Amino acid sequence: MKNIAKLSVVLATMSIFACKSEPQSSAAVQAIEPDSIQTVSIEEPVEPQVVFGIELKDLKRVDATIGAGESLGAILNNYGVSFATIDELAKKSKEVFDVRRLQRDKPYTVLCKEDSILRAQYFIYQPNPIEYIVFDLIDSVQVYRGEKPVEVRIETASGVIESSLYESLTQANLSRALAVEMNNIYAWTIDFFRIQKGDKFKLIYEAKYVDNEFVGIGIIRAANFNHYDEDYYAFYYEENELFGDYYDEKGMSLRRAFLRAPVNYTRISSRYSGRRFHPVLKRWKSHLGTDYAAPTGTPIFATANGTITEARYKRNNGNYVKVKHNSTYTTQYLHMSKIASGIRPGVRVKQGQIIGYVGSTGLATGPHVCYRFWKNGVQVDPYKQKLPAAEPIKEENLADYTQKMEGVKEKLDLIPWGPEDPIL
Repeated sequence: MKNIAKLSVVLATMSIFACKSEPQSSAAVQAIEPDSIQTVSIEEPVEPQVVFGIELKDLKRVDATIGAGESLGAILNNYGVSFATIDELAKKSKEVFDVRRLQRDKPYTVLCKEDSILRAQYFIYQPNPIEYIVFDLIDSVQVYRGEKPVEVRIETASGVIESSLYESLTQANLSRALAVEMNNIYAWTIDFFRIQKGDKFKLIYEAKYVDNEFVGIGIIRAANFNHYDEDYYAFYYEENELFGDYYDEKGMSLRRAFLRAPVNYTRISSRYSGRRFHPVLKRWKSHLGTDYAAPTGTPIFATANGTITEARYKRNNGNYVKVKHNSTYTTQYLHMSKIASGIRPGVRVKQGQIIGYVGSTGLATGPHVCYRFWKNGVQVDPYKQKLPAAEPIKEENLADYTQKMEGVKEKLDLIPWGPEDPIL
């Protein structure tokens, strides 16, 4: 039943007295008889309640989370959906969402028609706070994706490091994802494994909210990392609509032609060396790569733009990818748990693009990626190479960049380093 708001309106009927012998003065005030007052209800429509783009009219909402080992079939069968319909749903959803990928503790919503029992009309699964998948059971079965509106707010953060960057962010109730982004921004400027107590940072960044709840960060617009009492500024700027990058106060890129590492690693477990004792083969041999230890499934990135030349499995290498960047440089990434979707010979990749995931396939004792680097056809240690810098701001864009950068820098400089520091 539609909700209505009732507005009471009082209508008064004025008594008109006709008097033949004494005409009524036009200025006389007529009394309102009590019996002449009427109350009339005027219906004002209320906006219908909508969730996941669906109007809740005549529907009962049930919210729950996926239980251990719980399947779509088991859930929907509890709400009067036949196994034939469930099978049809599973087949139709293949292009949109694999129903076998329901994850424990993820929220779902069932919208039901309430007869003698609750009968599901819609099933909505939320794999993350933003996206949702709708299984429409009305008339013809349909499956489609949707997204909740995301509000982007510009926020600031700062801190003084006592032990580690992660610890500083945790103590300030800030997202640890900011540490990952800072590591990416300053990959060629600051070694985050060598930051010291007293180093400090300031950030202006995008924070994402759904239903007024924080769900993640977006782009860091500007940053200043003070390392060994030296300021390292970074400003985000888009020279075109497709790609943005970070530059210093003079418009010089903070990036090099190659990323420092192909993965956000835990530690370097083995460096490039002419000779080492192989943990699997149990003999001394050269190790012409750098091993980055990281948990299984950690994304592996292409360290520079290039073209895939190999993406396959070999007994010693395991799953691996090889990228040719230009006539001088080639890189290779070994022991992947799996190669990323769409990565195959002939495909162009961009710096920072995910090409696979950390694993321990091939001759490996634990999860890591072995990163190999060729220069003019010879394997070399990337840490000993003088690699070219990325392009600075183009001359025709420098004035625009400088104007925008100066405005953001002024705001960044006003942020205090910590609660005990005065605003500059």
